[in-house]
Order: sequence, then structure tokens, then C-alpha cells
Amino acid sequence: MDRKLLDLLACPTTRQPLRPADARTLNDLNAAIAAGNVKRGDGAAQTGAIDAALVTADGRLAYRIDDGIPVLLAEESLDLTACGITAA
Repeated sequence: MDRKLLDLLACPTTRQPLRPADARTLNDLNAAIAAGNVKRGDGAAQTGAIDAALVTADGRLAYRIDDGIPVLLAEESLDLTACGITAA
């Protein structure tokens, strides 16, 4: 993702800066999704695997990136701590 764009983006809920998720975080997240343990901000289950995501500075929330476009909607956020994931 373009660094200039990344510098402009922020979490819509906490207003924290965002950073790309590393490979370990994505692997852990996809394993939790496959196990049915990941809920979105709106309470619905996340059923599809995530290819890329942005993570808040504190590592608690993630937002998926679909076809290169960050989905920065509070109801689409993924609570990493609720499913036991610690983002590096």
C-alpha cells in the first residue's frame, strides 16, 4: 500500500494510525476465521479468509483490504483481542 495513503488513514472507531498486518497476524486471523471465532464490529461472523489487512497501532482491531481498497467501516472491523490474536 502506498505510504502516503497509509499515513492519511486512521481507524474510524479509535482514530489510531493503521499499519499493514504482518504475515503471522494474517495467518492467525485466517485460522480463527476458519474455526468460526471471528466476529465483525456488527456482530456478524467473518466467514471469508483475509488476504491483507490494516491493524490499529495498539493491535486490537483489524480492517480487511479488498482488491487493494481498505474497508474502513466500524461495522466491518475485526476484534483481534476477542479471538486471542496479538498483532505484532
